[in-house]
Formats: sequence, structure tokens, C-alpha cells
Amino acid sequence: MTNFTKPPRRCAVPSEPGGLRLGLLLYLLLVVVTMASEARADTCRLSVSQSRVDYGVIRQSERSDGALDLGTRTLHLSIVCADPSVMALRFNGAPAKGQGFRFGRQGQFTLNLKHAQVDGQVVEWAVALLPGEPVTARLSPGHTLVARVAGVPVAGRRLVAQVEVDARLPSAALGVRSETLLEGLGNFELVSLAVPPSR
Repeated sequence: MTNFTKPPRRCAVPSEPGGLRLGLLLYLLLVVVTMASEARADTCRLSVSQSRVDYGVIRQSERSDGALDLGTRTLHLSIVCADPSVMALRFNGAPAKGQGFRFGRQGQFTLNLKHAQVDGQVVEWAVALLPGEPVTARLSPGHTLVARVAGVPVAGRRLVAQVEVDARLPSAALGVRSETLLEGLGNFELVSLAVPPSR
């Protein structure tokens, strides 16, 4: 399933007195898909509460010498499957320096999974195929997170979680002379893993 949205409406921004005409329309577009190549994608549905996070217009007066923190936005993610499935998630997007994803040319955004439950049971997250790695709820480029209970991947029919989106821009990214659109693109992907044997 793919969920695309219309591009945001561009806004005219008046010139700041004594300053540059600065109008950054910033938004982060999250496109939701499941793996079409996997048979399990036909039996599971992945959705998020909104596919676009719009940060609006940043004006000249909001510039600073350091990085600009655009704040935390929260999305609600759910996966519903007809049959019990191991819940493993990946976010595909252009990597930024560090562990985040690219937002514009210089900024970055991070995604953290919070309050996750599978069939009503609280779960933790771990990077798949990396035994011994510490528990983490951050979706990082190139990594798949798998839901676990007591260190073991858990299978279920329904996963619900909050996704916290944090975006930051360096001050250099705001030095523009006309309205500029910055965006971060990517998609959530439900990854099929083998269902663990019953204990």
C-alpha cells in the first residue's frame, strides 16, 4: 500500500524590514509502503496517522547562530495482519551524517518508536541480525528494528506505536534569498521475518 499526498501549497512571504526576503516552506514527507515483493505484504496493512509533517514558514527573525530545532511531532503507526507475523520495521530514506535521515541538503530528522505494543503486550525494539546490540527505539538508515519480548522476537496480528519525529537544521541552511522548499523523504517498510517457533 502506498499513500501519497499532494505537494504543499507555496506561501508568499513579505520582506523583513532591513533584512533578506526569507521564506522557507519546510515540510517532511513520510510515504507509507509495505514490501510488495513479500507474500506477507498481502496479508498485512501498515498505516500512519499522517503522511506529511508540515513545519510551515521560517522567517528571517528566527535565524540563530546554532542549529534550529524544529521540535518534536508525533505520528501514530499501526500494522494489522490477518495471520500472526513478526513485527519488524525499517525506514528507507537518504542517510544524513550521524544516525538520522537527510532533511534538505544540510539538515536531518530522526525517528523514534515509543509506547509500542503487539496484541496489547508492551514490546521493546532491537536491531535485527545484530545480536548483542543494545535495545534501541531509533530507526536508523540501513537497520531493521524487530519487536521483542524478553529478548525474543514476538509474533502478533496488531502492532501500535507512536513515532516521534525530530528535525533540525543548521543555521547555514537558512541563508537563502528567496522562498525555498526543504524536504525529507522516505517510507516505512514492514519487513517479513520468520515466525519464531512456539515455546
